[in-house]
Amino acid sequence: MKALACVLAAGLLAGCAVGRVELRTLAPDRPAAANAAAAERYAAFAQAAEADAQATKEARAAELPPVTPADAPSLRTYDPWERMNRFTYRFNARFDEAVFFPVANAYRRMPLPLQRGVHNFFGNLGELNSVVNFALQGRLIYSARSIGRFLINTTVGIGGLLDVAAKLRLSAAATGLGTTLAKWGMQPGPYLVIPFVGPSTLRDGIGFFGDIGAAWAVDIGGLYDSSGRSWALGTVNAIDQRANIDFRYYETGSAFEYEAVRFLYVRRRLIEDEGLRRAPQPRVPGKAAGQ
Repeated sequence: MKALACVLAAGLLAGCAVGRVELRTLAPDRPAAANAAAAERYAAFAQAAEADAQATKEARAAELPPVTPADAPSLRTYDPWERMNRFTYRFNARFDEAVFFPVANAYRRMPLPLQRGVHNFFGNLGELNSVVNFALQGRLIYSARSIGRFLINTTVGIGGLLDVAAKLRLSAAATGLGTTLAKWGMQPGPYLVIPFVGPSTLRDGIGFFGDIGAAWAVDIGGLYDSSGRSWALGTVNAIDQRANIDFRYYETGSAFEYEAVRFLYVRRRLIEDEGLRRAPQPRVPGKAAGQ
């Protein structure tokens, strides 16, 4: 008891020393009230965010014109030979899986300089075809550039194995008979799947075989003077082209791969045709526009 009395006396004396005694109490613990207040704050925040999003959506809608069905490309593709094309597509897929892709994959394991040399060689052979078709399209500047690329790469580039012209800022721009036919107004025509080649159209198929016939007819350096050499060069060229394409049949994840490939190919060709017809003509130095 004496100890308790001493403690109380000391507390009173301390209170007198500071001049006052403060008694504090803790606020009552009311979790329900705190939760209700937090819910109200969250509801107000969500309402403000929704109002802001609606205002932003309305502002964007006022700035951009509404999208109409005419703005979306048609998914319909002219494919009167669909049954035959589907059969050819399945054949190409099986051939690619069993033969073409494994050979191209083995080709990819060859030393990179060798692959580049082969690719540059066949690209250089195609320059003369580009020269003729650019001229037929009336794009003489591009034709002259292809001539320059062929001469530089054939001489300095050791028969086309090195793309020296690209280092001189003469970039490659290949073209063919199919593009020439498009330039002069020929429509793509029906969709066509070519065996061993892939998606095409009737016009592009004519252009493809026309380009092959032109290469054999010109026969640069006598490369195609024998059937055996022609088949060997054509096979190596096809393997090189396949090795530079990453597409794999039936690995697109789509149950409608045939329709998707058909639509994308034809749509791309239509866009290229439109750009080809609207391509501006090169300006003549010293000649004012409109003259």
